[in-house]
Amino acid sequence: MHAAVVRSFDQPPRYEEFETPKADEGHVLVDVLAAGLHPRVRSGANGTHYTSDGRLPLIPGVDGVGRLPDGSSVYFVADDDVPGTMAERALVDLRRAVPLPADADPVIVAAAMNPAMSSWVALRRRISFRAGQSVLVLGATGNAGQMAVQIARHLGAERVVAAGRDADRLALLGGLGATDVVSLAGDPEEAADRLGEAAADVDVVIDYTWGSPTERALPALLTRRTDRAAALDWIQIGSTAGPDITLPSFVLRAANLRVMGSGQGSLTAAGIVAELPSLVAQLTAGVFSVAADAVSLSEVERAWTAPVEPGRRLVLAPTA
Repeated sequence: MHAAVVRSFDQPPRYEEFETPKADEGHVLVDVLAAGLHPRVRSGANGTHYTSDGRLPLIPGVDGVGRLPDGSSVYFVADDDVPGTMAERALVDLRRAVPLPADADPVIVAAAMNPAMSSWVALRRRISFRAGQSVLVLGATGNAGQMAVQIARHLGAERVVAAGRDADRLALLGGLGATDVVSLAGDPEEAADRLGEAAADVDVVIDYTWGSPTERALPALLTRRTDRAAALDWIQIGSTAGPDITLPSFVLRAANLRVMGSGQGSLTAAGIVAELPSLVAQLTAGVFSVAADAVSLSEVERAWTAPVEPGRRLVLAPTA
């Protein structure tokens, strides 16, 4: 079969022939219809993701839409110990797959499920989120952040504060459900002050940035809270601004702060998979706005470094 193949963590994948994986007792072989080019896929392909074991060569891709031998289609999450999904064929554990309606668009599903899953699972599994609460999405201008704004509103958030640096992408968020928009561009201390004024009393933070924006945002919010004893759940999902922060001890004493992560390890695979059917149902029903561009798998090397319009996600499709 043909696949995107990573032979060096310093180079984009190349379209090459690769041995077709063989079905076994726990997996069926499917024809891949679409696989999303997510940040998680990029970090796996360059060896920086925390689950990377350093082995090469590898086929990138963590999820996708595939056609089963009986002709039906599924969305699936790949096992960690099988080749990735950016190939003409892939192995699927049916316990990690969700049937799709016959009219589901494989490109839309492949584009949206991974970024949507991060906030969907976090709000439904990591905390006891209630309708009427308020949410800050830190790093709302990425694809996952844009989905998080929509998902928080869909799950009943009364107020959603969207914060990010990209002005063009920020401009889109009001139409996606954000009630407040905060720019993090410019002087970092001034940006933190703006964020503190707008989001001091939120109940939940969905954090895709970490690094210096989070380091400044934590005290900016907590020192301005009307009721510091009111719980604030800070859910760390991404680290686009850096892997580390310095956390002053007073921050933990001065407010009722609960910091947690949401991802592989903090949630069981079974817990994540249990949330997939309900999310698939919302996506295929058109509840969320999703913008995706399909690119032929044969163009993976070019697509890997190609600029992408704000709010859009690339999907690799063997037959595109």
